[in-house]
Amino acid sequence: MSSRATEVFLAVTLLGAMPVGAQHYVDSSDPAFPRIQYADSLVSVNDRCIVRLRKLSPKIPAVYVNGRPIGSC
Repeated sequence: MSSRATEVFLAVTLLGAMPVGAQHYVDSSDPAFPRIQYADSLVSVNDRCIVRLRKLSPKIPAVYVNGRPIGSC
């Protein structure tokens, strides 16, 4: 494996290993749909589930798109 591939592999492995319990809701303009702050201190881009349009769940880890977290329900 090249050095860059190793770095990417380690980053993905470490992101996947983040504890789910470290995620929590943060205040937003709509109290019914708060955003989630993740263990890496980033806040979700979306304020509701992209599938069901419900409140985000802090029990489900984010999917990172271009380095930004997308929450799920």
